Amino acid sequence: MSATLGSMMKTLNPQLKINIYERLDLVAAESSDAWNNAGTGHSAFCELNYTPQRPDGTIEFNKAVSINEQFEISKQFWAYMVNKGKLPEPKSFINNVPHMSFVWGNKNVEYLKKRYNVLSKQLLFKGMQYSENFDTLSKWMPLVMTGRNRKQKVAATYMAIGTDVNFGSLTRGLVASLKKEKGVKVALNHEVRNLKRLEDGTWLVTVRDNKTEKERNIKAKFVFIGAGGGALRLLQKSKIPEGRGFGGFPVSGEWMVCNNQDIIATHITKVYGKAGVGAPPMSVPHLDTRIINGRKALLFGPYAGFSSKFLKQGSYLDLTRSITLKNIWPMMSAGADNIPLTKYLISQVSQSNVARLNALKEYFPEAKASDWKLETAGQRVQIIKKDKKGGGVLQFGTEVVSAKDGSLAALLGASPGASTSVDIMITVLKKCFPKEMATPEWQSKMKEMIPSYQKKLSNDKALANAIRKANSTSLGLKYFTVD
Repeated sequence: MSATLGSMMKTLNPQLKINIYERLDLVAAESSDAWNNAGTGHSAFCELNYTPQRPDGTIEFNKAVSINEQFEISKQFWAYMVNKGKLPEPKSFINNVPHMSFVWGNKNVEYLKKRYNVLSKQLLFKGMQYSENFDTLSKWMPLVMTGRNRKQKVAATYMAIGTDVNFGSLTRGLVASLKKEKGVKVALNHEVRNLKRLEDGTWLVTVRDNKTEKERNIKAKFVFIGAGGGALRLLQKSKIPEGRGFGGFPVSGEWMVCNNQDIIATHITKVYGKAGVGAPPMSVPHLDTRIINGRKALLFGPYAGFSSKFLKQGSYLDLTRSITLKNIWPMMSAGADNIPLTKYLISQVSQSNVARLNALKEYFPEAKASDWKLETAGQRVQIIKKDKKGGGVLQFGTEVVSAKDGSLAALLGASPGASTSVDIMITVLKKCFPKEMATPEWQSKMKEMIPSYQKKLSNDKALANAIRKANSTSLGLKYFTVD
């Protein structure tokens, strides 16, 4: 998020001076790292949690269309940066990996068919395929179907233009390009410790050099807090009224990682299933082909868990330190209203190796424990915010919180996160720089970076075809032309 915003702002105003602070010794080693997130280019092709079934049995699809459009916006910006020579070879961060949804059982098959019937009519989802035929599914995902009972009621959708994204590599590419720009400084092993608004409206940012343990203060006209799970504490330290009442609930994860190269070579898709009852969206099970540093990998999971850390390389005191008089009631209220989530996390934390293997076998019937190892995934912090009744609600998604004067913005939340980063950063720019965004100069540059800016691809066939063709050509991806 920070790398995206910095890159966009430097394009909009090359004269800007930008300081980027990273507490670790490597950029994007937390939430954006390839092993710490799903790596799915979230476009709602396969993620069933974006298309819930309404009480009347119909399918809600507006969120899926919105997320797909937002991912198209991200691809436009990445293509622009590639064409400008500001990102490396596209295959280093984005590759085609088909997206599939897979379900079993009469009720789930009925749901998936309804979902397909709705989505396949939407412009951006044209080309999606559906099948209940065992042999067809065996061609799409042989690993999933081998050893499965042919009498089992199964169904799947298939989208050939799905993508796998290494967001760690992408982020490091953006930051490497920024470092070459005049007026940009990137400081690793530096941690922002405090934020204080001065009388003139600027911010005094206290930064600690973690190697020397020395602190220094920097004045800034604008601050963006894109610290993943660490953003909540910094937002609280800013003391802006708009940040009051926000809390966070951490959810950790683990992957089963395949170490058998023959099995890895057999599977070439991302197969997403349905989440368990009470499961957070990030815990949707998937058997997932990844391209990490030029090599194929195969992961299954994530298995959800609980840790009081807000960052993978954080402190076990993070949750306790985030509790204040202003958010304790919303947090308690949200906890009382989310008992199923608590039960789910407890069951996940207490899972045995046999239980984890059995979960994997639902997607890979012939899985053997010796071919897989358990690895820790990333840490996410779900938003807790005040509701209209004064209590709290646990919110899955992302939210931009900004000061009224636009001098500070923070990003809270998780999924779909990085996939929609460009659209989210456009929101930051509109909130924090409304006058500049309205000028002809910035408008022109926004349209140069994002050709569909202020237009909707989802209801414009000619524009959607043109944008997808241009993006795919620049990024080396497959695409469909909609007739």
